[in-house]
Amino acid sequence: MIYFDNSATTKPYDEVIDAFAKVSKEYYANPSSLHNFGGKVETLVNQARKQISNLLHVKENEIYFTSGGTEGNNLAIKGTALAYRSRGNHIITTRVEHPSVYEACEQLSKLGFEITYLPVDEYGQVDINDLSSSIRDNTILVSIMHVNNEMGAVQPIEEIGELLTNYPKILFHVDHVQGIGKIPLLLHQAKVDLCSISAHKFHGLKGIGVLYIRDGIRISPLFSGGNQENKVRSGTENVSGIVTMAKALRLTEEKRKQKRTDMLAIRDYLILNLKKMPSIKVNTNPTTSAPHIINFSAIGLKGEVIVHALEAENIYVSTTSACSSKQKSISRTLQAMGVTDEEAIGAVRISLSYDNTMDEAKIFITKLERILTKLYEVVGDTK
Repeated sequence: MIYFDNSATTKPYDEVIDAFAKVSKEYYANPSSLHNFGGKVETLVNQARKQISNLLHVKENEIYFTSGGTEGNNLAIKGTALAYRSRGNHIITTRVEHPSVYEACEQLSKLGFEITYLPVDEYGQVDINDLSSSIRDNTILVSIMHVNNEMGAVQPIEEIGELLTNYPKILFHVDHVQGIGKIPLLLHQAKVDLCSISAHKFHGLKGIGVLYIRDGIRISPLFSGGNQENKVRSGTENVSGIVTMAKALRLTEEKRKQKRTDMLAIRDYLILNLKKMPSIKVNTNPTTSAPHIINFSAIGLKGEVIVHALEAENIYVSTTSACSSKQKSISRTLQAMGVTDEEAIGAVRISLSYDNTMDEAKIFITKLERILTKLYEVVGDTK
């Protein structure tokens, strides 16, 4: 099997599975319990929090555990909106955000908040001048993803953070779900106030993530309950998920340092050979994108048809974001980039991990060429 759908989810490391089984079997007490058994489990949670904070180069008290990227994004955006509504009701984001950001903003717009959606260029990047001109006296939050989940476009987070230092009343949230483990982001240095990550994007388990909240920032909780996570996120902690997330992040950071060059070589090989196919348009710009995502369009075909044809060859890719791929609607991200409807309908996403190999990439290109030849014969197109 060739698995090129790592932006949807990654395969958990064997070490993660083993640790999950051990913690689940031996440390199953509630960390909030008063007895010694609960205290031992709480120690595990605190050790994981410290390890993650060290890996992210932030303080321990700035790490809050969530159920993943969707909850982290919703908590950051809605929690900020509720906490700072007296300060203003204007939020700035982009047209190419993940649904968990975009839909959260849409929901807030129905509650009286004003949302500005910044445009992007043909490569999916925002213009910092557009952001600057969109800031108002009542702006309370800017939410911009680090790496786009469909295109791989990298946004100028450091420049944005520097710009926002001129506006101390505006909080800066970054969806770092696709960037974590691929492109380093020093949160303090980039002047980020809130940042979301999700373990299953870096070979951890589904259902666990982190929301970084800069020390001194206070947001309103979305869940009422037992006041866990310093009253920001109530709910009994997912101890096995937390412990294994720390392990997965450590292992991924080690692989990033060792294998990032290999990943770039695989990506560049794929893009080079995709561009040689006359029926293919590569939508991802390698000079402004992350090393693991490639988006291309097969003109005159449907992306989902290519996905299933590759699946028959035991090769797994996707069309758009896994969170919206089954809706079969044209990608909002591609539309924002000015991609035509025909090109957007034929869009396919390849997403790599550090475990993928050049041999897999070569097999993929060979299989794709054969599949495209057959499909174009069927539709009567010999492009």
